[in-house]
Amino acid sequence: MGVYKTAFLSIGSNLGNRRLLLQKAIFQIGKIAGEIRQVSAVYETPSWGFEGEDFLNACLELQTLLTAEELLVKLLSIETEFGRKRNESGSYQSRTLDIDIIYYEKEIINTKNLTVPHPKLQDRKFILKPLADITPQFYHPIFNKDTRNLLQECKDKSTITKQIKRLFKNRHTFFASIQYLAIEGNIGAGKTTLATKISEDFNAKLILERFAENPFLPNFYQDQARYAFPLEMSFLADRYQQFTEDTSQLDLFKSFMVSDYDIFKSLIFAKVTLQQNEFDLYRRVFNFMYKEVKKPKVYVYLYQTTERLLQQIKLRGRDYEQNIELAYLEKINRGYFDFLKTYPKENQLIIDVSELDFVKNQNDYQAILTKIEDFALANL
Repeated sequence: MGVYKTAFLSIGSNLGNRRLLLQKAIFQIGKIAGEIRQVSAVYETPSWGFEGEDFLNACLELQTLLTAEELLVKLLSIETEFGRKRNESGSYQSRTLDIDIIYYEKEIINTKNLTVPHPKLQDRKFILKPLADITPQFYHPIFNKDTRNLLQECKDKSTITKQIKRLFKNRHTFFASIQYLAIEGNIGAGKTTLATKISEDFNAKLILERFAENPFLPNFYQDQARYAFPLEMSFLADRYQQFTEDTSQLDLFKSFMVSDYDIFKSLIFAKVTLQQNEFDLYRRVFNFMYKEVKKPKVYVYLYQTTERLLQQIKLRGRDYEQNIELAYLEKINRGYFDFLKTYPKENQLIIDVSELDFVKNQNDYQAILTKIEDFALANL
């Protein structure tokens, strides 16, 4: 087994969605180059050495089994993957992604392809400022000065502005920042399966709807008019109790919460199933309870065509669901979309999973995770 080496990297971008590009680059570095141990704050700085848009910059601490040359190859491949086109003349230009090796242990490297320590780090505030966040006392092996001293002596007078939003060292810490993620959808959309997979992969507290325990549900599918009101009231009471208990605090060692429903679904289903006078009474009780429950930071709605929903309902084989009609599922779909029209846009994400199989196809599952990441990074 090899020995882990510590490398410090500088990353920057001044094209496209800069923060999103930097975050996705960090995830990719952690995936193929080693473990990201620290990430600095993000700083906005003017372009250096040419006229261009402002950069976002940060520094990382990486633990890696790769040699410095091997690490360089990996980082260049990530730059290329993210659309970086290098200028053969060597002149500075705008770029989607720039990754530099600042230090590799205390080594001094001078080869055709790589110079470490970075030869101009002492002249660049956009490197030294974030570097001081994560390793203020690291000594430059040539100048024999630590990062703080180099920053104090730096003659770069560029304006550098610390950003409020931060970057995350891996997907686990990113998902933990969401705090509470709700996966919603129509009957048979796959919300329980997806919520369970996410909870297992990212150490989340899993909150599942206890629909199978509801004694009114089988009767409701046989006689909706008779059992709709007691069914919806019992669902509401159970969901309210569960939410207040389960979302009050995290389990020990759990990083965040993920549920396969949001309590607002009670009102959506009730509007479809209840008579108007029943619904008016129901809504009064619901509004009182809804004020008290925790709201998800990201609300994901899984959209499936009603035809595919029926197929999946048949496949999972619950006896009391086998008589569900297409028209009923379409009403539920419309109810969700009416609700989403009133829900804050910065908290809701609709994902069309009609052509995806995130149970059997890992690429489909990863595509959904990427959509959630991209949405949360852009809005939170």
